Amino acid sequence: MKITDLTVTMFERTIPKASYGRHTLPGSGKLSMGLVTVSTDEGIQGHAFLGSPVRTAELDAASLIIALKPVVVGRDPLQREAIYKDMARRAGLSTWRCVGAIDVALWDIAGKVAGLPIHQLIGGFRDKAPAYASSPGWADVGNYIEEALAVKEHGYAAYKVHPPRLDPKTDLEVARAVRKAVGDEYRLMFDSTGVYTYPQALMVGRELEELGYYWFEDPLPFEDIYNYTKLKQKLDIQVVATELSPGAFHAYEPWVSQKATDALRGDVALKGGITACLKTAHLAEAFRLNYELHHGGNSLNNVANLHVFCAIPNTEFFEVVLPDEAQKCGLINDLSVGRDGFVSVPKEPGLGVEIDFELIEASKTRVLT
Repeated sequence: MKITDLTVTMFERTIPKASYGRHTLPGSGKLSMGLVTVSTDEGIQGHAFLGSPVRTAELDAASLIIALKPVVVGRDPLQREAIYKDMARRAGLSTWRCVGAIDVALWDIAGKVAGLPIHQLIGGFRDKAPAYASSPGWADVGNYIEEALAVKEHGYAAYKVHPPRLDPKTDLEVARAVRKAVGDEYRLMFDSTGVYTYPQALMVGRELEELGYYWFEDPLPFEDIYNYTKLKQKLDIQVVATELSPGAFHAYEPWVSQKATDALRGDVALKGGITACLKTAHLAEAFRLNYELHHGGNSLNNVANLHVFCAIPNTEFFEVVLPDEAQKCGLINDLSVGRDGFVSVPKEPGLGVEIDFELIEASKTRVLT
């Protein structure tokens, strides 16, 4: 079997308004997405999506074709490891999101060839995941309270607060109000997306401990290993980093060796695909660490993340970023969280979901080849 072509079909979608702090895209609510298609000489295709509510696919698609397509076409699609190595060497000419999209499409092909869903092809561990809801940034504390109560009522296993991030005191007002609203027993996390100084993070972390929060995510700038190491030594709450730390798989090494985080973070988009996520999960497991998967930003990335989740033992919760509809587009039947708080992994071969090709065709803007 040989790869005969790699294309990106660009299409537009409308997304609801939501603030994700400094990661929020400006604009009219229109988002450019990309359907990545890897075609083979046996008629089997693999797919992935580019684009998310915080990153238009326009930033990635051209470099995927220019820098990565030449090292992919003509190869055996089942030699994912060799292709991953060659793409990784050219990631600086493109992006890790592009590497990840092609890798997801190759795993989709592999599952279809084997007649197995990806999580079973990897080596299945479970068939569903407990989900937690991850808030947008709200301007008013009342919005957090309303959302947290709705999430708890629905059955989600936990709720993660992305505070306003204007100043630590305001952020802590939100943390206190949400804890009071949901009660002492409901699991809460807190993610400040790297905005605090070390003294601010220490102050916030100590109060989060008193409030019974489960983990404190990205309190410091994403590359600040030195102060993460100090902070982790001072706090009992889990300090969780590396979601947006620079680099991909090999960049995790100093975080582990310097004991700078209590768990590793990543997803198929940010870190280079399913192949890279599996490498990271196994690295983490060797040090008795969890690998907590970050949301993927679009429907197929989230499906790919779920396959990884259900194939490894050392991860605890599946992230669903709110508003949920902002992260979904292009599938006939998308993932959904049941009233029991779980999301079930697809059972069909490959990614195991049906792409809405009619919707993509109707909103297509161009095809990159």
